[in-house]
Amino acid sequence: MQKTLLQIVLLFLLAASMSAQTADEIIAKYLKTIGGLEKVKAMTSLVRTGKFIGGGGFEAVVRQENKRPNLVREEFSFQGFTGINAYNGKTGWKIEPWSGKKDVETLSEEEMKSMLEDADFDGPIIDYKEKGNKIKYDGMEPVEGTDAIKIEVAMKNGDFEYYYFDTDYYVPIKIEYKRFIRGEAQESEAILGDYKEVNGCYLPFSLEVGGKGSEFKAKYAYEKIEANVAIDDGRFEKPAPPAVPQSGK
Repeated sequence: MQKTLLQIVLLFLLAASMSAQTADEIIAKYLKTIGGLEKVKAMTSLVRTGKFIGGGGFEAVVRQENKRPNLVREEFSFQGFTGINAYNGKTGWKIEPWSGKKDVETLSEEEMKSMLEDADFDGPIIDYKEKGNKIKYDGMEPVEGTDAIKIEVAMKNGDFEYYYFDTDYYVPIKIEYKRFIRGEAQESEAILGDYKEVNGCYLPFSLEVGGKGSEFKAKYAYEKIEANVAIDDGRFEKPAPPAVPQSGK
């Protein structure tokens, strides 16, 4: 009985090792395709500009600024208003002028989860061990009728992401997100495409986002992505409240 249990444990450990090795091999191929780890690490900032296209023909201008190690600022402009979501490496904040609010507000728990994902400059699968994440090969699944390689990413914070890699070029064509907000799972997904070269690396210029399995998705179509742009750290800091005028004596 003891020998049988030992064999079962060894088989389990072997299977886990093979799964992790396969996932690492896939990530290595992905890095090679997009330009190599050295070129990825050579990028110190990224500025994405383009359009957000929602339902009913709604369009807005979007701009996202990322700076190593984990700074991010996102702008969303329409009808003369510009909303901002930002994270300075410690705290997240937002301004939503279209709702009649001019003051800076703290991000909600759900918004903060999304912002921390956007702040990870290289994403959760590059240097995943150092970030406290775990990965495993999760088989093959079709994405829009085409077989894709599925990798599960168990995030340090308890959330999960599932990457679907193209079998020809080993780039992500779909990412599923499973976030837990106050104990309740919230699932969404993104379809990635239109990969183009930026500073020697290939990045997606098109993202379609929405609820998992939903036919209705909003689209981010980036017209330009620039690398190593000088960005002042103050861009990510929460603006000081306006000074209150003092009444004369």
